[in-house]
Amino acid sequence: MENIQTGLQLKKIKAARKASLLIFLVCGIGLSSWAPMVPVAKINLGLDDAALGLVLLSLGAGAILIMPFTGMFINKYGSRKITLIAATVISLILPALLLTSSSIQLAIALFIFGAAIGSIDVAMNSHAVIVQDRYGRHIMSSFHGMFSLGGLIGSIGLGFLIKLGLSPTIAAVSISGMLFIIAASQYKNLLPHSEEEKVDSFAFVLPKGPVLVLGLMCFVFFLAEGSMLDWSAVFLQFNRGFDLEMAGLGYASFSIAMAVMRLTGDKIVHKIGSSKVVLYGALVASAGFMIAVCIPWPGAALIGFVLVGLGAANVVPVFFTAAGNIPNVPTSVSLPAVTTLGYAGQLAGPAMIGFIADAFSLPIALGFVGVLLLIVAFTYKEK
Repeated sequence: MENIQTGLQLKKIKAARKASLLIFLVCGIGLSSWAPMVPVAKINLGLDDAALGLVLLSLGAGAILIMPFTGMFINKYGSRKITLIAATVISLILPALLLTSSSIQLAIALFIFGAAIGSIDVAMNSHAVIVQDRYGRHIMSSFHGMFSLGGLIGSIGLGFLIKLGLSPTIAAVSISGMLFIIAASQYKNLLPHSEEEKVDSFAFVLPKGPVLVLGLMCFVFFLAEGSMLDWSAVFLQFNRGFDLEMAGLGYASFSIAMAVMRLTGDKIVHKIGSSKVVLYGALVASAGFMIAVCIPWPGAALIGFVLVGLGAANVVPVFFTAAGNIPNVPTSVSLPAVTTLGYAGQLAGPAMIGFIADAFSLPIALGFVGVLLLIVAFTYKEK
């Protein structure tokens, strides 16, 4: 009887792992599908870079504002309910991003979209922590690898459907339907709330000292990722002459490079150590930005974005691990603070890129991110 129960538990946790992998995929596809939509919205609404950057701030605001409350909702209702609700909202709002007729409407839609992305991000990571604990070995990199794979699928999927003859809106509806079907079909395999009682409440304290420094470094790397999401397609179309349906290749190149590196990340960290992962990763990512903006050949931009993905892939997991090991600082304080600062870089930081691009140019704005990465490369020291 005990063997039968053990077998059933093993089967259940394997199903939960598969469900988690697919939810990470859903989040990656949902978020990255916005990347090739950005130039469409920019043209439809006649926005300059500064106005677009301001509108993009709504996505980050929605995500950051909802994240602290999502932890409370998970503790009350469980992560799988929050996951399904968030996935449903993403599916409904994604096509609406192309149906807005003013910058205010787009900002509102992006705020809702960002809130849904922020909610599913917290919920799926909370669930993944429990699954990893039950699995008995480190498997977190595979989850984040699926998120990056979703980034690849989403960034090129919309352009591919447009290439087949679908309008951008119909293409977005098709992607949304797929996301909802995946999430709904995996709902039953996610762990129920009764098995999530060990999840701690999400606490947030204003960061200071080493927590603040680490959080700011995390901000820079998430800013690099956010720049790829929100500005790579715009850069390729308006600065390197790519057609609309091919503009998503920049984020696709970045995503596939990051996915490959994340799937091998645990071995790399074990082999060369955390400090060298940050040093080499930051240098490679910085070089990627510089190559993309300094060499006018269109192919150089794609090569640069690949280098950004290769360099940035495994740095953030190192930062999260370091946050959990800061002396005399509880993990329940350090991790939420560092994570929130990080996501501020990914979701709100690109608005800053818009303002810099409007004052100078988009290549200069992206080059500025490369400089910040260079600073991090020679600042981080493993404690």
